Parts: sequence; structure tokens; C-alpha cells
Amino acid sequence: MPEHKANILVVFYSRDGSVETLAKAVSEGARDAGAEVRLRRVPDIVSPAVMAKVPGWEERSKRMLAEYGAPAPADAEWGDGIIFGTPTRFGNVSAELKAFIDSLGGLWFQGKLNGKAAGAFTSTSGPHGGNETTVVTLYIPMAHLGFIIVPNGYTHEKVFQGHGTPYGSSSTSGQNSAPPTAEETEVAKHQGARVTQVAAALKAAR
Repeated sequence: MPEHKANILVVFYSRDGSVETLAKAVSEGARDAGAEVRLRRVPDIVSPAVMAKVPGWEERSKRMLAEYGAPAPADAEWGDGIIFGTPTRFGNVSAELKAFIDSLGGLWFQGKLNGKAAGAFTSTSGPHGGNETTVVTLYIPMAHLGFIIVPNGYTHEKVFQGHGTPYGSSSTSGQNSAPPTAEETEVAKHQGARVTQVAAALKAAR
């Protein structure tokens, strides 16, 4: 596989850190599978006044943007696969991640994303807060952009045990923003490796 080493972009939004933890696990799994990885955190779109109403939000945002940088369409063009991460917002993708997806129109028009691999992961506060709907909703723009959608399936024993979903990795943080469990991060690592393997195979086929 070395001659067809995959480039993987992991692009996420995280406010309290749960999705960030999953994104790091996804990235680790991708690297372990031989990928070159870019980890990027999309910027906030609300005003500082709104952010100030949630203790620590602005500070965490600044830290993550400093650590990972914001994604650009050039990162998406570089990637042979993209794995999108978002907290759920009323059972759907966050506006922050959606804004980045909406910025890919130029690449879509040129067909630059056609045939690349893609996956998604999420975190909710409650066990029925949209872990499945959020990931499946992301399948819709993935299809429009020309990606080959790579779900987790039941390809890891921890998914059978109820950790993550067959659609994409996930965690449940509760009301206290608990970090993802060891089992949830293990599934996320598996997802990173799985998308990498598919992306590398698609790249080799091209």
C-alpha cells in the first residue's frame, strides 16, 4: 500500500471537547493504517457575546483553532478521504460544520471530490439525542459532493456491544460533558482505519 498512501482530512466542530476527543481517535486510527492526516477544527460562527454566555467556550475555541487550524477547501482537495465530526444540533449537523461543507461548492462544480471516501462521527448529550440521525444526515451532502460513503457497519465487536453506531462513531456525554469512553474511542480509531483502507484502495484504482 505505501505507493498508494492515503491522505485523510479529519474536519470537526467541537465546543466542549467530546467531538475533539473522537476526532483525535479517528486521526490516530487513520495514521495507524498508514495515512497522512490533517486534523482541522472549523471556526465558530456566533458572536463573542453569545460565546461568553457559556463558561470556557471562547477559551476552548481559541485553543482548538490554535492547535489544529481551520480547514480550507484546499484541505478537502488534498484528502483522498474526509471524515466529518460534529456535535448534534437538534438531531442534525452543527451550523459550524455545515458552513464548511457549504464552502465546497467550487470543488463540487469541478468534480474534485468525486470518488473520495467519506465518513462521519458525532456526540450527543443523551442516548437518543441524534447520534444516528446526525451521521445519516451528513450522508446527504456527501452524496451530492460525489463521495463514496463508508459506514462503520458491524465491523468491530464494540459496535455489537452498543458503542458507536453502524453509521458512524459516536459518544454520549450526558449533562456534564463527560468525555468519550474507552470503548467509544476504540470504535472511532477503527473508523479512521476503515475509511483510510477504502480511500487507499480507491486511490490505487484511480
